[in-house]
Amino acid sequence: MEKLSLKDILPLTEYERIREDFRKKVIEIKRRRRVVIGDLISLTFENRQTVKFQIQEMMHAEQMREEEKIEEEVETFNDLIPGKRELSATLFIEVEEQQKIREVLDSFKGIDDGRSLYLQIGDEKIFGIFEAGRSTEEKISSVHYVKFPLTDRQAEDFIRGSRPAALIVDHRNYKMATAITPETREELAKDLV
Repeated sequence: MEKLSLKDILPLTEYERIREDFRKKVIEIKRRRRVVIGDLISLTFENRQTVKFQIQEMMHAEQMREEEKIEEEVETFNDLIPGKRELSATLFIEVEEQQKIREVLDSFKGIDDGRSLYLQIGDEKIFGIFEAGRSTEEKISSVHYVKFPLTDRQAEDFIRGSRPAALIVDHRNYKMATAITPETREELAKDLV
């Protein structure tokens, strides 16, 4: 999938004119690209539109107009755009009770070990590759960025829907699986062509 460049980003005043409509469209796209695994984890799969939305919203929130700062944001967020034969997601550990945040987050230490989260297509496991620096032995973030690199055959199987697909967390403190719905699978298949 093609990365974003500065020319793809609307100037702040132009974005603010179309913001409401753009937000509605991207929220609907994100709904189709979201997979909930149990009651504590969700993944939202990213693409050019979702990443562009994040950049535009960052510019809006910070009233960012300086081209150098915007370019920096584009470079940073471009890492979320999936590469060839790859799915890319933002993983959220969702804790609603304020007083339990640290306890719940601590229970997820090690989720980024390269074995605890995977996409399963048929009987094949594609282990998630986490962005480094989001957890240490002392603490863990509630937001992680993860990629699933597929072989050509796995990507074709996913696109065709010839074998079932699911996202699975197999962590010592959390074992959950969710089948990927046909609607989500159709949406994500666009990332693999």
